[in-house]
Amino acid sequence: MLVFAASDKGGTGRSVTSANLAYQRALNGDHVAYVDFDFGSPTAAAVFDVPDAVRGTRERGLHSYLEGRATEPAVIDVWRRTENPVLRAWPNQSGRLVLFPGDAGGGEFATDEGALERCVDLLLRLNAEFDVIMVDLSAGRSYAVDMVLAATAHPRMRHVRSRWLVFHRWTRQHVIAASGLVHDEHGIIDSGVARGHDGDALRGSIRFVRAAVPDPDSAVWSRVSPAQAAWMQSTDEALRRLAAEYAIGDSVVLGVVPLEPILQWREQMITEEDVLATQIANKETLKALEEIARKLTDDTCWGRP
Repeated sequence: MLVFAASDKGGTGRSVTSANLAYQRALNGDHVAYVDFDFGSPTAAAVFDVPDAVRGTRERGLHSYLEGRATEPAVIDVWRRTENPVLRAWPNQSGRLVLFPGDAGGGEFATDEGALERCVDLLLRLNAEFDVIMVDLSAGRSYAVDMVLAATAHPRMRHVRSRWLVFHRWTRQHVIAASGLVHDEHGIIDSGVARGHDGDALRGSIRFVRAAVPDPDSAVWSRVSPAQAAWMQSTDEALRRLAAEYAIGDSVVLGVVPLEPILQWREQMITEEDVLATQIANKETLKALEEIARKLTDDTCWGRP
């Protein structure tokens, strides 16, 4: 299954959350590929703690492959190349976890027919080899979004399942922006239909992930003043109404990731050791990531019985 990770703004937690979802699926035995189509900032390797590719790879990156300058893209085995000691000691029952990095110094580029065909070839090959393919897209209405919309509408991709996760923070501007990326003119649905997608089917394949969401009732905020507590509650309720108004309300939300320092400051994998041993991460955050990862392939969460 292809899972495209999109966001209208940077700083939404799209990449770090997507990487954590890929990690969780691999822990549970799936073979997982993480494809860095964030062409303007190919830094996914930093989340996986692969130091020699934190700004992309120097050769055979996805830019080079899609533009026809490399016959095969570079592949990084995360379990073996990571410097994260917990990831290096991955359980035997885990599936593969590999990263397809972008080019160091790469940037956005317009898609021609050759690049589109190479994109289709890549996605088909990965779909045959892996259980879950996380494709991290550049923020906004980017060439990367346009390319994968065109690729998934291609006749050769007709029978390949794909889903979209749209990430946004729990703020007024982010709610409005995330809705616009999907529903406005030249948004994902409009652009997809223009490239041959069925609008209703594409709409049904999109779910939203709210990231860095504070819980006004949690112990973290127990010391705020009564006035602050009341304001947080009312603001949270106002955001829920706004999300519903902009068609990204609770019924199309796949999951909520709590506000978590280890994700905000370090942008890394959250492991059981972080929760139980070192206690630098919150149990609720790990549970949220595990639940979203599970729901990726649960058809009942996508409007299908």
